[in-house]
Amino acid sequence: MKGSLIIVGFFAIGTLCGIFHLIPFDMTESNISFYALCALMFCVGLSIGNDPQTLKNFRSLNPRLIFLPAATIMGTLSAAALVSLILPHRSAAECMAVGSGFGYYSLSSIFITEYKGPELGTIALLSNITREIMTLLCAPLLVRWFGNLAPIAAGGATTMDTTLPIITRYAGQQFAVVSIFHGFVTDFSVPFLVTFFCSI
Repeated sequence: MKGSLIIVGFFAIGTLCGIFHLIPFDMTESNISFYALCALMFCVGLSIGNDPQTLKNFRSLNPRLIFLPAATIMGTLSAAALVSLILPHRSAAECMAVGSGFGYYSLSSIFITEYKGPELGTIALLSNITREIMTLLCAPLLVRWFGNLAPIAAGGATTMDTTLPIITRYAGQQFAVVSIFHGFVTDFSVPFLVTFFCSI
């Protein structure tokens, strides 16, 4: 949770700098966000490929739990599409693009900002940070009310890193491999789904 609050703090500082023009450099006239996105994608690939336990974790997974990430993706996209019904100024594709972040706020918000502009990118950032914070705060309640897989589905792409400790604490150590696999699949789907819905 501390990491999420730090991200929100940097976001607030950046917003204030933009409002009061504290940075003389005009970010809107440069490709700096594109280069930041490329660097971020490189780091994501490096972190996944550098983990020797990834393949071992996948091999020990119960075959039935392979469908958990698919259920999370379909559930999130369905809910995002339903939300568009009460937001007349936002299309279903835009809402689904925001939902496609699955808690991966740094990557999805940059993609959406590139495709749809800073307003929707900001919404994506706040939406995905909120998803991570709610998972961190509500994991014990989710386990009690909905079962051990509930905090994993709620965490989305964050279940392989930031929310993993809280999930294993309340759901049990035996769900660590499931959580890592779930986070890996949803994490991997983010750039494809976000760009797909942004291009519609």
